[in-house]
Amino acid sequence: MALTFADRVIAFNQNLKYIGKLPKGFQVMNPYLDNPETLIVMQQFYHKYYGDHNKRRFLIGINPSRHGAGVTGVPFTDTKRLAAACGIEMKTAHTHEISSVFMYDMIEAYGGPKLFYHDFYINSPFPLAIIRNVKGKWVNANYYDDPELYKCVKDFMIQSLREHVKMGLYTEEVYVLGKKNAGYIAALNKEAQLFGKIQILEHPRFIQQYKSKEKQYYIEKYLLMLKQ
Repeated sequence: MALTFADRVIAFNQNLKYIGKLPKGFQVMNPYLDNPETLIVMQQFYHKYYGDHNKRRFLIGINPSRHGAGVTGVPFTDTKRLAAACGIEMKTAHTHEISSVFMYDMIEAYGGPKLFYHDFYINSPFPLAIIRNVKGKWVNANYYDDPELYKCVKDFMIQSLREHVKMGLYTEEVYVLGKKNAGYIAALNKEAQLFGKIQILEHPRFIQQYKSKEKQYYIEKYLLMLKQ
């Protein structure tokens, strides 16, 4: 029997490891190795929403946050949204992540998780959380925050995007979250020739943190672009 979309994503996540170099002060968090329950809830999520052979359109993030997919294994999904919106409870962790708030408000406006995940797959070119030490405190980092970091992870990101495409994604058009992220994805795409047209949407974290009063405008912007 042919593998479902869920089977492919789960296999990718189960085998996901970053063993490359990192600049001093940076670390990678791998929730699939760090917390056994992450593997369980991640599998429940993908079996629930992706247990089919449908092709999907691709939303490309930056890299997971330590409170979102860095815990749940599900992109843009903290434990609150995993339970409240998806009906999957995580007992060993309780997290709140602001990008997840916007994403699930948008998903609800789209028609709910079942419909949205039938149409879309979300992940990132670097699909594990990156953290950096700032004055003794570990904080979220983006793959492009440091030139040396980007140089270290670039080949891994290209290979990761290739693996995502193999899962069953439309490549004629992709949706990139974050304008700075889009510049880097365009450069990677020029080298690897993976996608056609790149559509750019503001990143959920930017919207939730800096444009919260205009949130409905951005939800409608997402819906207008995603439902074309």
